Amino acid sequence: MRSQDFQTLPTVLLVLCIIPSSHPSMETADVNVKPVSFDSNIVASLQDEGPRQEDGESRVTFQDPNLHPDHYRYFFNRRPDQAMACRLDKSCPYKDQLDSSACWGYETGCTRENMSGYPKMGKHLLGWFRTEEAQLEQFWTEGDFGYVKKILDQGFYQLCSPKTEGGSSLACIDNTRSCLARNLFLDLTNFDDPLRHRGRLDYDYFHKPGKIGGYCSLDKELLRQHSSRFSELQSWYGELMEFTPMASDPFVTSSCDVIIEGRTYLMKLDAGINMFHHFCDFVNLYITQHLLNNFSLNVTIVMWDMSNMRYLDLFQETWAAFSNRPLFRLNDWSGKKVCFREAVFTLPPRMIRGFFYNMPLTPNTHGSSLMRSFSQLVVHRLGVKQKGPLKTGRVRITILERKSKHRNIINQAELVHALREDPHYEVQVVEYNHSLTFVQQMKITHNSDIFIGMHGAGLTHLLFLPDWATIFEICNCEDTHCYEDLANLRGVHYMTWQNNDLLKKHNEILHPSLGTYHAKFCDYSFDKGEFIRLVKEAQRHVESNPKFWEGVIAKRDEL
Repeated sequence: MRSQDFQTLPTVLLVLCIIPSSHPSMETADVNVKPVSFDSNIVASLQDEGPRQEDGESRVTFQDPNLHPDHYRYFFNRRPDQAMACRLDKSCPYKDQLDSSACWGYETGCTRENMSGYPKMGKHLLGWFRTEEAQLEQFWTEGDFGYVKKILDQGFYQLCSPKTEGGSSLACIDNTRSCLARNLFLDLTNFDDPLRHRGRLDYDYFHKPGKIGGYCSLDKELLRQHSSRFSELQSWYGELMEFTPMASDPFVTSSCDVIIEGRTYLMKLDAGINMFHHFCDFVNLYITQHLLNNFSLNVTIVMWDMSNMRYLDLFQETWAAFSNRPLFRLNDWSGKKVCFREAVFTLPPRMIRGFFYNMPLTPNTHGSSLMRSFSQLVVHRLGVKQKGPLKTGRVRITILERKSKHRNIINQAELVHALREDPHYEVQVVEYNHSLTFVQQMKITHNSDIFIGMHGAGLTHLLFLPDWATIFEICNCEDTHCYEDLANLRGVHYMTWQNNDLLKKHNEILHPSLGTYHAKFCDYSFDKGEFIRLVKEAQRHVESNPKFWEGVIAKRDEL
């Protein structure tokens, strides 16, 4: 149902997915509303749909959340109700994942030996950290599940408390970076103003009383205290600063033209045409799910977009990893008063000292279990399969071709020919453009042992490389840490060109803003011998990983 369908309807009760009778109800848990300003228990009651008991029967049915197979033991450990449902349901296929002490790392009582993983150190930075353990802990806190633990330990501030049982509420983490709302009201009646052109993230519309609110008692001073990150993609304060405590409950007074039942994720998105920036959105959505202990696909996702311009999303297939419903935009309900039973304002993509973008990452340390689990979940839910390693033991090399204005490899054909002369390699050259769907691109990436490319957003594909892979950013164009940090997060080996005397720049032009020559605004050629030497080094790293040979042996055993 789109916005034009609402024009002829008076009051609409909207459930954005027809749920078969075999599915659980879409009821949501109550938010903890103890009269305290700071309460970490708010999250505890926000769970996935619980197990369902058959009508008229005593049989309990386990509702499969479609997680990566390795993730169920962590899920069951946090959800004893789901663990019991699996135990009682004879058809539950995950009984071997029960009775485990496995934990992600942020759960109460979680010990190191039971964690999903812990970072590894390449070199002890003695000038920065007195001990190796301090270096590893710092990486875990800033780039792993320690990041989630820090948020959960701080808890959520209750900014608006319900006036009645089951009334509205609003609770946020510090600086309103993420919030949970029950019975949220949005007035979008004059949202589509023909006299005003708004940008996608223009929050001025909500700077008037009554545009956003709920039937609750607002602690306005506490809300104001969380305004220090007042920026479009750093917090939700711009949208919530005029949150209005309403005099009556819009759900009771029939003031809602549209009611969105179930859980809704409200998201402010970065650039949908750039994989690096857009995956900041998906990663922070995944972290928000961990905060809520909610990985259900039976959710609604709404793009908080204030404009009528098209949002070009080159990676829209990824949404299927997080919701089985269509993506909505605010202006789909332009002219309406919209009410959400349970709204989650997700972590925005460009927070100060946030995750992925703008994050300070400890160097010479790698292996974030959080990023690995994100990769596993997306790969699993999008149906991407690992077909290797090859039973011959040959290393699969993928070279990402740019064909863009800048940063092309002038002598690419020469380098590819040299690689193909080596019988240890299986080489393919790909261009990730509109001729391939994003899932098709992921399948190629996921089945690469060495992934080679110039500096650019396409290298974000390294998130979906197998664990034993090497990413070879053949030239980082003087942006030295961007994809090195991302590779360290994902836990795959990173390499780049070292000897600038063995490369040449071609077709240099002036930087359009700086007015000087810049390493990103030219093409390159590379010394063939040095290139082959570096690929051999990447090959040795791949072959030194036990997981590579475990895969080779498994493939041979299939014969």
